[in-house]
Amino acid sequence: MKKTVLRNYARLIAKMGINLQKGQNVIITASLDQPEFVTMLVEECYKLGANWVKVEWEHLPLTKVHIQKGKVRTLSHIEEWEKARLQHYVDTLPARIYLESDDPDGLKGVNQKKMATVAKNRFPIIKPYRDAMENKYQWCIAAVPGAVWAKKLFPELRKGQAVEKLWEAILKTARADGEDPIAAWEAHNKDLRERYTYLNSLGIDRLEYKSANGTDLWVGMIPEALFMGGAEAALGSGIIYNPNIPSEEVFTSPKRGEAEGIVYASKPLSYRGEIIDKFWVRFEKGKVVDCHAEVGEALLREMIGMDEGAAYLGECALVPYSSPIRESGILFYNTLFDENAACHLALGMGFANVIKDYEKYTLDQCREMGVNDSMIHVDFMIGTKDLSITALTRDGKRVPIFQDGEWAF
Repeated sequence: MKKTVLRNYARLIAKMGINLQKGQNVIITASLDQPEFVTMLVEECYKLGANWVKVEWEHLPLTKVHIQKGKVRTLSHIEEWEKARLQHYVDTLPARIYLESDDPDGLKGVNQKKMATVAKNRFPIIKPYRDAMENKYQWCIAAVPGAVWAKKLFPELRKGQAVEKLWEAILKTARADGEDPIAAWEAHNKDLRERYTYLNSLGIDRLEYKSANGTDLWVGMIPEALFMGGAEAALGSGIIYNPNIPSEEVFTSPKRGEAEGIVYASKPLSYRGEIIDKFWVRFEKGKVVDCHAEVGEALLREMIGMDEGAAYLGECALVPYSSPIRESGILFYNTLFDENAACHLALGMGFANVIKDYEKYTLDQCREMGVNDSMIHVDFMIGTKDLSITALTRDGKRVPIFQDGEWAF
């Protein structure tokens, strides 16, 4: 891939992604797959005036070894210096960039119950720090090719060719393959803004989902909640940033406890290094009461049982079937991409910043309004070519939102 194109992508992440401001600190989390690109990204952050840029390297095979060989007690323990680091992040609010490139099957075969137990043990200690930073800093998730990931998508190609092919797909779907990716994102954000502004004008009480695959579900909305999409503003600073590159969704958080019916996944879900596929979940009074998967059912049930909130919805996201990601014809086995190929729902944590004037409320008050809380937030895709979504408004109207998988307005 041409270095000029990669440089433009790095600049897009630093400028439109986190919208780095002069004097800010940056933490980049990345695997060992693309050190040259990470170096470019660090350079672009410094060009925008970063005070310092720290790279935290991760390696999935090493994570797998820790899970396989480490003791639950040891893996669950959080050292005092780790708590001090988290508190430092609370105090300084560095911007964060997460670069995804891992093998979708990279944790296959690990003891998922052990992994879940460790996560559950650590979460109560980490949660206060996470809540203290909620919505207050700029962050962005983007992707670069990993060799194993690329070979899974393009097994017929040699490793180098597969990586190049994945680079092409990432850059195209991220709107980063043209001469001016930043201008392309400004236009894209304008379109998303016009769509969610219309949705917010309707006064939606619930959304009804129907598809020939068996999906028949309604989900209640929080009266104080808004639809959002694309760019967001950090609480306190007001800095506008784009948390996901790519992103095709208009989304909101539904009301906890208000969902009835069954919904079928339309794409595989990559979760904790394994695949869950051909699955459905059934809701009663907002909670998952049953589920089934032809592939990975035990992991699906483990996910839903992570904590009380994991069985409730945290997000409803609207994505047209003609999404550039779906039209690429590639199943990425990566939620950052696959969720933007189709309408999706998420189990687990909701977003407090969807509440109108949320800066006037505490996090607990947003949750009292109906924003779900959980240690997980897992998107799964439900969009199909024939999906219909109808809004029931608070004044009794039925308004088509999606027809045949596409926007109805």
